[in-house]
Amino acid sequence: MELQEAIFKRRSVRNFSPDDVTDDQLRQIFEAVRWSPSWANTQVWEFVVVRDKKLIQGVTATYFEKNPAKKCSLAASALIVICAKTGLSGCYGGKQATKHADWYMFDLGIATQTLCLKAYELGLGTVVVGLMDHDACKKLIGLPDDYEVAAVIPIGRSAVELKEGPPRKAVSEMVHLDMFGRKMFQVHPAKA
Repeated sequence: MELQEAIFKRRSVRNFSPDDVTDDQLRQIFEAVRWSPSWANTQVWEFVVVRDKKLIQGVTATYFEKNPAKKCSLAASALIVICAKTGLSGCYGGKQATKHADWYMFDLGIATQTLCLKAYELGLGTVVVGLMDHDACKKLIGLPDDYEVAAVIPIGRSAVELKEGPPRKAVSEMVHLDMFGRKMFQVHPAKA
């Protein structure tokens, strides 16, 4: 599978089959994830793979009531809790070096995208879940104080055929040259 195909066709999956995700598939996914870039190569990410059904129920119970991922999380073969060690990414000498104190979220975003694309390449579906009580989940999985839960990713084989994704902004709408508002790419009307 070409990278471009994975980027264009990967979708959030909220309906999983009863098929299990294998340890080998997870190993392949995390082998890809470990090559993700991070601030000063801090690699602050940690992942907790939840397979125990009672613990899956517990993690899912930390989701906010209106979270549409509750049902699929309970049906998933596993949940991957995305975590980070704090105080490293975005810091030099133990002090924050960037305007954004939680730079680890940027690092985790890159790692999470890698995880989702590799899962898709292996024929698996994922959805990123963030509408939750992060502190309750942190406590439930025994995460140390200097770590944070960023998201949960249910993973499994999709039980439905993936549809075409929602519309996206055109490149001409989101890319600026030198200064905001000066479009780099112009929209060209379709030729007749």
